[in-house]
Amino acid sequence: MHNLNKNYINKIVKQALEEDLKPFGDITSKKIENIKSKAKIIAKENGVISGLEFCEFAFKLTGKEVKFLKKVKDGEKVKKGKILATISARARTILSAERTALNFLSHASGISTLTNKFVSKTNNKTKICCTRKTTPNLRVLEKYAVRKGGGFNHRYNLSHEIMIKDNHIKVEKSLNKIIKKTINTGKTVTVEIDNISQLKKIMGLKFKRILFDNMNLSDLKKCLKICGKKYDTEYSGNVTLKNISKFSKTNINRISIGSLTHSAKALDISLDIV
Repeated sequence: MHNLNKNYINKIVKQALEEDLKPFGDITSKKIENIKSKAKIIAKENGVISGLEFCEFAFKLTGKEVKFLKKVKDGEKVKKGKILATISARARTILSAERTALNFLSHASGISTLTNKFVSKTNNKTKICCTRKTTPNLRVLEKYAVRKGGGFNHRYNLSHEIMIKDNHIKVEKSLNKIIKKTINTGKTVTVEIDNISQLKKIMGLKFKRILFDNMNLSDLKKCLKICGKKYDTEYSGNVTLKNISKFSKTNINRISIGSLTHSAKALDISLDIV
């Protein structure tokens, strides 16, 4: 499953609500009057928003007669203080779903915000991509958040594309032998290398992309010169907001960054009863 759809959202949000509410529900909110209430969701810092549907589902799966009005769209840049959505529902519904709703929204928006920071520091020729370093069971959401931040998705999972990495080579012993076995699979093939010697040995073989792993900038430039336009090119390894522009200036096709999903800080978002 690559796309965000309502069945996926429903399943993931239900699991999160069960985690927070079982076995006895919100035992604190049960002690208050269950009156009709209104709330607003507010950005407490600048960022790029995503995950609003997950947020909406959290409230609608918790109670009846919920009105959730989005004030922004996923992918929209917002300033601190911006109202992102308003909710009309019973008080217990709002309070019981609040944390689950904000967890999804803050997490996804944090990924979108960080991705957008990386994208803003690159040229138009280089795509910023995420990796498979995602939270278990949240990969679809996290890759969606990357796209909303202006980034692109690397392969979705292990069955999507063939990627030959260092440990595959250690098992098979011969990189050339593995590459030849992939020729008629009908799948996109990426070969990961970490030195110029490896590159020279595989030049001319049939595959789509070379991923340069943890190379210094000088060696990367030499490799890109050798490659020319024979293969798509990608770089990965210790890319930060401080050094991203240097790698981007090489005009490499893609830069993949694991921290987009595994280290993004949650965007500060709050809910206030009004």
